[in-house]
Amino acid sequence: MSFATLFALSAALHLYIGARVGPALPDALPSTMFTLLLVTSALCVPMGLLARRLAKPPAADTLAWAGLLFMGLFSSLLVFTLLRDALLLVAQLVAWVAPMRVPLDDLQTASAAAVPLLGLAVTLLGYVNARRTARVVTIEIPIAGLPPALHGFRIVQITDIHVGPTIGERYVEAIVEAVNRLKPDLVAITGDLVDGGVIELARHVAPLQRLVSRHGSFFVTGNHEYYSGVEAWMVHLQRLGIEVLQNRHVVIEQDGARLVLAGVSDYSAGHFDASHRSDPQAALAGAPADAGAKVLLAHQPRSAVAAAKAGFDLQLSGHTHGGQFLPWNFFVRFQQPFTAGLHAIDQLRIYVSRGTGYWGPPKRLGAPSEITEVRLVSTA
Repeated sequence: MSFATLFALSAALHLYIGARVGPALPDALPSTMFTLLLVTSALCVPMGLLARRLAKPPAADTLAWAGLLFMGLFSSLLVFTLLRDALLLVAQLVAWVAPMRVPLDDLQTASAAAVPLLGLAVTLLGYVNARRTARVVTIEIPIAGLPPALHGFRIVQITDIHVGPTIGERYVEAIVEAVNRLKPDLVAITGDLVDGGVIELARHVAPLQRLVSRHGSFFVTGNHEYYSGVEAWMVHLQRLGIEVLQNRHVVIEQDGARLVLAGVSDYSAGHFDASHRSDPQAALAGAPADAGAKVLLAHQPRSAVAAAKAGFDLQLSGHTHGGQFLPWNFFVRFQQPFTAGLHAIDQLRIYVSRGTGYWGPPKRLGAPSEITEVRLVSTA
C-alpha cells in the first residue's frame, strides 16, 4: 500500500474521531490539545508502517516506534469514539421517550472528555503490559498411557515474540533468562519469531542460542517467517543450535521411554511455497508405535483438526496473541477455532499460548503475554 493511500485512510479515520469528539470537549484548550494529538497521530501512523521505505536505521526504527505507539493509541480512540456514538444514540432514543430524564448536554460533554482520557490511560497500561517480560504460565496436560518416565516431562513454549522494530536483543535476553530459570526438558518455539530479515535481526535473536534444556530447542515456522525470508531464517536458527522441524519429527528418549516431538510448517505456508505445505500426517510418518506421547508444534490452532486425525496427543500453538488488546480478542475466534488456553478435539489436547512478545503496537490489554511451562502428566 502506498504512503498516499495509507495517509488518506489515516487522515479520514482521525478526522472522524476529531469531528465526533472535538466539538463536545468542555473548552478551547482541551479541544486544541486533542486536535494536535490527532494530527500527530494521523501523520505518525502511516510513517511508522512504512518506516523502512522512508528512512534507514536508526531513523527508521525511531519512526516505527512512534508510529506503532500512536497506532495503539489511535485504535483505542477509535473504539471509544464508536462506543460513545452508540451510547449517545441510545441516550437520544431514551430521551424521546422520557425527555426530562436524560441530561443529553452533560452526557455529550462528559463522554467527549472520557474518550482521550481513557484512550491515553489504556494505551499506557497496555504499553507497560507489553514491554515487561512475559509471566510464566504452568499448565498440566493429561496424556493417556503416558509412561512413568515421562510423567512430569516439561516443555517450555515461547511463541510470537516478533523480534523487529520495537523488540530487540534485551527483550529477547530477558525471555531466555526466564526460560532457563525453569530448567525445562525441552524448549519449543512455535513461530512468528521475527519481523525482518536475518541480516537486520541476527544480533537481536542471538540470545536464543543460550537457551538451556535437557533435550534441546526446537522451532516451527509461523506466517511471519514467510514474510521475512523463511529459508534464510531456517538455516540461521540451525546455526544457533535450534532444530527446525518442518513436517518431520524427532524421538526424545528419557529413562527408557520415548516421546515423539513433531513440527509442521505454518498452516498458510503452502501459499508461499508448495513444498512447505503443512502436513501433520507427514510429520508423524515413521514414528515409533510405542511412543509414550506424540506432541505436535504447529503455529496456528487451525492445524488441530488434521493433528487429531494424524493421532497426536498434544498440539502446542500460538498465532492468536489472545487478541493482544481489547476489543480485538473478541474477533480472533472468527479466524481461529481457539483463541487461548487448553482445548480438545477427540483425543487431542490443544494448548494455545497468548504469545511471549507482541505484534505491531507495543500494547497488551486483557491478553497477557506468557512463557508457557507445559507439564505432561499421566491420567488417573
